[in-house]
Amino acid sequence: MNDIDNDALLALLLDDETADPDAIRPRDGGAPAPLSFQQQRLWFLQHYDPEGAAYNSVRALRLRGRLDVPALEAAFRRVVERHAVLRTRFEGGEGEPRQVVLPRVDVAIEHAVLPAAGTPGAEPALSAWLQARIRRPFDLTRPPLLRVALARRGEAAGGNWVLLLVMHHIVVDAWSTAVLVRDLARAYGEALRDPSRHGRPLPAPALDYADYADWQRRHFTGERRDEAVARWKDYLGDDVPVLALPTDRPRDAEGNRPGSRVDFALPPDLVRSVQALCREEGCTPFVVLLAAWQLLLGRLSGQSDFAVGVPNAARGRAELQDLLGFFVNTQVYRVRLDPRLTVRALCRRLRGEAMAALDQADVPFELLLDGLGIARDASHTPLFQSLFNFRTTRDAAALALEGVTAELIDLDTGTTQFDLSLDVAADGQGIDCRVEFDAGLFEWSTVERWRDHFVVVLRRMVSAPDRGLGSIGLLTADEARLSGWNVTDVAYEAVPTVLSLIGRQARATPEAEALVFGAERLSYAELDRRTSRLAQALAARGVGPDVLVGVAAERSVEMVLALLGIAKAGGAYLPLDPEHPRDRLAGTIAETGLKLVLAQAHLTDRLPQMDGVEIIAIEGWDLSGYSDEAPVVDWHPEGLAYCITTSGSTGKPKAVGNSHKGRDRRLGSVRVLGRGAGGRLASGGAGLLHHHLRLDGQAEGGGQQPQGPAEPAAMDAGGIRHRPRGPGAAEDALWLRRVGVGVLLAADDRSLPGGGGARGASGSGSAGPSDPGRGHHDAALRAVDAGRLRGVRRAAPLHQPAPDHLQRRGFAAGAAG
Repeated sequence: MNDIDNDALLALLLDDETADPDAIRPRDGGAPAPLSFQQQRLWFLQHYDPEGAAYNSVRALRLRGRLDVPALEAAFRRVVERHAVLRTRFEGGEGEPRQVVLPRVDVAIEHAVLPAAGTPGAEPALSAWLQARIRRPFDLTRPPLLRVALARRGEAAGGNWVLLLVMHHIVVDAWSTAVLVRDLARAYGEALRDPSRHGRPLPAPALDYADYADWQRRHFTGERRDEAVARWKDYLGDDVPVLALPTDRPRDAEGNRPGSRVDFALPPDLVRSVQALCREEGCTPFVVLLAAWQLLLGRLSGQSDFAVGVPNAARGRAELQDLLGFFVNTQVYRVRLDPRLTVRALCRRLRGEAMAALDQADVPFELLLDGLGIARDASHTPLFQSLFNFRTTRDAAALALEGVTAELIDLDTGTTQFDLSLDVAADGQGIDCRVEFDAGLFEWSTVERWRDHFVVVLRRMVSAPDRGLGSIGLLTADEARLSGWNVTDVAYEAVPTVLSLIGRQARATPEAEALVFGAERLSYAELDRRTSRLAQALAARGVGPDVLVGVAAERSVEMVLALLGIAKAGGAYLPLDPEHPRDRLAGTIAETGLKLVLAQAHLTDRLPQMDGVEIIAIEGWDLSGYSDEAPVVDWHPEGLAYCITTSGSTGKPKAVGNSHKGRDRRLGSVRVLGRGAGGRLASGGAGLLHHHLRLDGQAEGGGQQPQGPAEPAAMDAGGIRHRPRGPGAAEDALWLRRVGVGVLLAADDRSLPGGGGARGASGSGSAGPSDPGRGHHDAALRAVDAGRLRGVRRAAPLHQPAPDHLQRRGFAAGAAG
């Protein structure tokens, strides 16, 4: 029995008064009909954005062979005559929108000639031609909502064409496209055999889409409507959370959704594993792949409760099989992930939910939204933000014209309707996947990484289906390796304060060198005495907890004494860069309320003279009358340790404070370096703040802190190698202004002063290199301790490499405090 006989039989059944009373029957006459629930939603969306093309449904094919263009034109006319929905006009007016079927509409093919395939510029020209037509909006009041364009590739007569079909989703869905190309092929064949090129008219179906829309509106009313909504309410529960995926950019409040996608195929061995689990559980790949998608979304969002949309063809009735129209219905799956639940248990639950959903396939999603009272939000789709679409064929809408071969052109419409969607096509040849995403929210590289995570999650699920969901990670092998390198947790006792560390070292090794600057060297005992006297003098001037003292000093012994003296007095310091303009320094002093500034003698003239602000030259301050014992201070871990100034987004300097706890916690990370007495530190970066932190780190290990003169400009690895050695150069540590840790490590070990021997490298304010060990393959280089320091709140020890790691790829920054 052919399709025409089917239509005739269906017409007889519909006229039979003994048939199913709930069957869909033809309307009386050609009166306007209501829109279906599905159509009404799209009508409102198009009315809201009349220039939008997000709901354009497209199909483009390469045609090769003897194409009879008049026969193709006749075939399209026959198809439009057969399917009333293509002759339908949508009217708004007052009240509810209506659809009106017109007896006849003209459909014309737009013709074009494009450069021949293989010639320069041919593919860009084809792409531009396609995109211009794909993104052209429809006027729903002017049928047909179908555009056909045919381009011949090359001027000479030949068999190379491109056929483009663009339809509005309000009149078709994916199933409809398959019906349309089937009818088009039949009508084309009829036209080829008819000398008049008109062909035999295709018989009209017993029903049209407007009959379905009218039935749907009458069917879902009253008690039946209430029962259908109640069943979904019982399943979904209240307050379905919004899926909050981590985005690369802020969300567009207007709901604009530029789209992109990432295509991939599952490896054959993984497909076999999926099929094996399906056989064990008596389910289809739909269930296993949906489970993996839900688990991935949960991992990415950190949520265990959200929803996923799943389209359903909603054509269970025989009378709907051969109709064009927007029948597809989206069903909502509430996701509740329990880490104790096994993979098998999740699959079984989803199988049960899928079976229950099939029984409710014709309950319109739009009816559910109204029944639940979901408020519309342009920035989020209602109820769910991620879609999972599963198909059992790769291309159900292949076109087969007599004497012509057709090849589908993969088109990117540049639009999307959801944050993140997965489309799966599974058949005997394998499983192809496409992740479609909102390109306004996510970078392509982000979604590409998530694609890899999906494969990892799926593989781990099917390899051990009895494991709990909480044990299934999503990191790839490379990411897991980086994560392992990034483990910076260290077991240590309660973090001591900076000053207790220096005092402890002064008692343990009083004569050990603590500070070196040129020819000047201070032992731990001398450092402790001098800073204690300075602290007593500061306390006498009212310096105590949370009192801020300015420091204007270049890299020097005086700078270190000032920092530690202020700390011992319980105060906090504020670095003042003498290279900054006076008005900027004055603004900083005024904003922070400084009353006292310690400065090197030769820098005092560079500072603004302000009423109520005392400037003391550190070198000339007579401290002989003060005690060698530090003042007793009652400070709190959350108290102010120091401030830094930053321009931020306004360009106006403002002060940001950091606590004792944060600074002291930073000290715990230096134990990763394993520094000890006599140890030295190769370092990049400069500045008062950074020197203070590194000085503290040396005190923790009993090593020495070399100080050298500032460099006049930025320096690369070659500059380090050829840097003149002077009497002030430390033997195995390097302090260079504006030299990042990447540059430092790019220089080989022999380039360091004294020919090498540095046990560690430290840098601040710069990104780590991709290959931290290049040039430093000696195991004596114990660690790389670097990070972006905007105060200790963002200190990040990077990596303690094993010898074999030094010759491998880079490392990732961690968060440690």
